[in-house]
Amino acid sequence: MSFRKENKYRLKLSELHDFKKKLLNNGMTKLHNLRRINSCYFDTEDLKCYLESEEGVLPRKKIRVRWYNNEKKFIKETKISSFEGRFKIKDELNDYYTLSDIKKIKFFDNNYGLVKPILIVSYLREYYIFQKLRITFDYDISYSDINSLKKLKFLEPDNVLEIKASENISLDYIQQFVNHSTSRFSKYSRGVLALKRLL
Repeated sequence: MSFRKENKYRLKLSELHDFKKKLLNNGMTKLHNLRRINSCYFDTEDLKCYLESEEGVLPRKKIRVRWYNNEKKFIKETKISSFEGRFKIKDELNDYYTLSDIKKIKFFDNNYGLVKPILIVSYLREYYIFQKLRITFDYDISYSDINSLKKLKFLEPDNVLEIKASENISLDYIQQFVNHSTSRFSKYSRGVLALKRLL
């Protein structure tokens, strides 16, 4: 099991472009091609995963099905935040081929019981590597109500810089490259708020 640090920074699009340009000029290199990430988040009827995320409860989970671009290769991811750190468990869903299939899934979780699809988060992500740090830029973020007949969709006004590092790398080391304050930014939580029209 491999734990890691995840630091997020909320940026305006111009700030994101300026920061990316600065790091590229200082040796940052592309790690992966740009791709669109789509995640269908699962939760209980009373949104226990969302509430625990908002309250910062440890340990806690986020349960989602993820796919990339327009490829219908679905992967179940359970993202666990614990006292020791954060890690993910992945399982390929080989018996599901369409988004309609995903809408019908219900999972049983040992902590939460029955969880069902709540919303879809979609965004573009760029991947880079710089000075032992994995850096991603997320933008064009949207939230869609998977259960709405009206196909409600909300656009996120902000963008996210995320820095992933191994547990032995200090925050001071990361902050020497980033002149922004860290910010809590849960796409799932913000999606729930958007669908409640509170964002």
